[in-house]
Amino acid sequence: MPQQEVFLEQTIGKRTVEVLKTYDRTYAREVFGKMDAAAQTFLWNSLGISENYIATDLPAEDYAEREDFLWEELLEAAREDGNLLSFFVVIETEDSSSGSLYVSPDWPSAEAFAKRRISGFQ
Repeated sequence: MPQQEVFLEQTIGKRTVEVLKTYDRTYAREVFGKMDAAAQTFLWNSLGISENYIATDLPAEDYAEREDFLWEELLEAAREDGNLLSFFVVIETEDSSSGSLYVSPDWPSAEAFAKRRISGFQ
């Protein structure tokens, strides 16, 4: 299996934001489960879900099925080659505290999310 790789690392003051490429589906699911509503909306929009489906075919925002639907869309988009899945995880560290904030199937989305976090504390 390919190794993890750091795609972006930027430190401002005591905060560091990293984008890590990983092939670990379990880790990606754990990060996905911790994503807040804003991060899930960012992912939803980056995957173009609203543009690719008829609105009546999509689960409503306030239903648990929406999260399951988004995870399945993420998995489908993460397919790199056959059964190989790759994910980009945005991690923010301040002092000794670290948290994974966002997971995406593509580099441009993860980079945009990371840069938005960085600009928020500049």
